[in-house]
Amino acid sequence: MNRQSSNNELLPILLNGDRNRGLEVVNRLLEEGKDVITIYEGVIKPAMYEVGELWEEGKISVASEHLASAIVETLLGHLYYRIIKNSGTNKMVVVVTSVEDEVHQIGAKMVSDMFEIHGWTSHFLGANTPIDELLDFVTKVNPTIIGLSMSIDLHTRNLEKTILKIRERIPEMPILIGGQGLHEEGKEIMLKHNGVLYLKDLQALEKFLNQAHYEKDRPN
Repeated sequence: MNRQSSNNELLPILLNGDRNRGLEVVNRLLEEGKDVITIYEGVIKPAMYEVGELWEEGKISVASEHLASAIVETLLGHLYYRIIKNSGTNKMVVVVTSVEDEVHQIGAKMVSDMFEIHGWTSHFLGANTPIDELLDFVTKVNPTIIGLSMSIDLHTRNLEKTILKIRERIPEMPILIGGQGLHEEGKEIMLKHNGVLYLKDLQALEKFLNQAHYEKDRPN
């Protein structure tokens, strides 16, 4: 089964609300030896993008979009316990969150999982994290890097506000940005701010993680 056929199979499963069949697809991919980036980037993410587009076009209801998202979160949890074994095996720490007012968190969760696969300790804060509370948490845990996700381009202002607030408090903190809402403006925002890197997808994140050599010690 190739990526496209898996994606085509998953989409109607999500739209029909069939959680068990979704788990069957994921288990079959695992049995075929597919790695997590193949399942995330090549199967789950494209299906969810199509769900989002159908909702934006008024072809499915908010309830159907929420149901699809809930099933995907089940699939991510299933993959987490089946695959991710290396979390916390090195000294590097990341804080991953969606920006303030951004209610979508699936992309950010996949990013968090990718860091854990590579041995990082990841603090995943979910959706709609208030800026001030994010700053307080970052100050507390002293991460190596921060990852910010934005799924809807209406939240660009909040993203840039968050970047500036982080810069005020922790000037040297590296920041990764990504998400569906940044496909048009991601590179532009990256060039406007020092120490910000835009990663367009999980494959770009995988490349970054394979090249990263941060050695910041975790707090005792």
